[in-house]
Amino acid sequence: MAEHAGRRCCLGWDFSTQQVKVVAVDAELNVFYEDSVHFDRDLQEFGTQGGVHVHEDGLTVTSPVLMWVQALDIILEKMKASGFDFSQVLALSGAGQQHGSVYWKAGASQVLASLSPDLLLHEQLQTSCCLDRGSGANSPHHTGPLQPSRTLLRVPPSGISSWDVMPPGDAGKACFSISDCPVWMDSSTTAQCHQLEATVGGAQALSCLTGSRAYERFTGNQIAKLYQQNPEAYSHTERISLVSSFAASLFLGSHSPIDYSDGSGMNLLRIQDKVWSQACLGACAPHLEEKLGLPVPSCSVVGAISSYFVQRYGFPPGCKVVAFTGDNPASLAGMRLEEGDIAVSLGTSDTLFLWLQEPTPTLEGHIFCNPVDPQHYMALLCFKNGSLMREKIRDELASSSWSEFSKALQSTEIGNCGNLGFYFDVMEITPEIIGRHRFSAENHEVSAFPWDVEIRALIEGQFMAKKIHAEGLGYRVKCKKKFPQGLQRLPRSLRSEPSRE
Repeated sequence: MAEHAGRRCCLGWDFSTQQVKVVAVDAELNVFYEDSVHFDRDLQEFGTQGGVHVHEDGLTVTSPVLMWVQALDIILEKMKASGFDFSQVLALSGAGQQHGSVYWKAGASQVLASLSPDLLLHEQLQTSCCLDRGSGANSPHHTGPLQPSRTLLRVPPSGISSWDVMPPGDAGKACFSISDCPVWMDSSTTAQCHQLEATVGGAQALSCLTGSRAYERFTGNQIAKLYQQNPEAYSHTERISLVSSFAASLFLGSHSPIDYSDGSGMNLLRIQDKVWSQACLGACAPHLEEKLGLPVPSCSVVGAISSYFVQRYGFPPGCKVVAFTGDNPASLAGMRLEEGDIAVSLGTSDTLFLWLQEPTPTLEGHIFCNPVDPQHYMALLCFKNGSLMREKIRDELASSSWSEFSKALQSTEIGNCGNLGFYFDVMEITPEIIGRHRFSAENHEVSAFPWDVEIRALIEGQFMAKKIHAEGLGYRVKCKKKFPQGLQRLPRSLRSEPSRE
């Protein structure tokens, strides 16, 4: 208890796909407390796998909104039991999985403003899905039964879709129009994407306007699907939040605004002037602007913490709630990138984060408003064939040994004597292409390389592609040394090889 007492701090929250996590950071930026709730492990009653419900169509992917709320309850109660001194918390902020959306039912704002400190949050925000079987099974968007929910909720009969509307007044304080919310893994909105692009003049026009062409996971297209397939649920919605602004709303006790940076991942925000695009709003659903509210800069203080947290946990009334943002913008801020910087995250998919001053939106990648400097931008590029592709070549050619893989790199020259390869065993995102493609120094396509040439061709090809696509978005490579995330996924020789810039 003494360890957590009398230490002025800020709290950082992460509402990610698989868990909710908190860290406490003191004035010297030391992390002295952290905890998490893993959805699949700690909240098994919601029946998620990887934190989500994958529906029968294989395209619709959702998460139970109350699961996120209950995870927050659990962490706060654990902090309280450990003796954490909430009175020393000066401010809090956080991140949420990008693109996911939450639909607050009419009357939810009154519930948020009048929470009882005697009850947990999820007990007061609980929803009910008590509908007759036919309304769900016959709905045009039905994709399968709702997964088992929290025992304190009334579980819908088999055949009721998680996107079915809950009638007004049902369950008293039901606060959400739909109980399972679409998340970034959802790919069920292709028709809505085509509709949006057609409305504004095509994919490139939409990219110039909002920073990205239409993507199925982007929130505007998810909203359009809900409006088209369940207009009753949409009409009963008073506010639509992103996962980030939803989390901030819980702490604020009122609807928190969407921030510029996370709002850039909706296909709705004009990234140049940072207002909602009327053309995009109109293409998605009516009265959408009033349901979204006005966006704010990502560094905005959106208000003081709700009296609920003051009374139940002992937060100081002056504790500031800073706008939450998306997980990708938060990564750029957390890595302290500056103008001209680039960060590479090496994982199952490789991701590039770029700080841009003058972006050039294209059909590949994404341009977001910069979360640190609202006058600048950030770019995000994702490459699907990342570590698994490297590991596959390692297994095929280097006896599953990174040591042998490293020897091959050390035995070949930088530039690979002009031999070049691109390796996409699964359909790539940037660009959309599949297959292994090898080119000799004479620019002839060949069917195979010697094993050591193949290994260098893989690595150089991957990073050449990253450089080319980054420059396509307006980035200019500078001679600055950067350290990729996920270096443990690469052989030691690649980590230490000198830059060619």
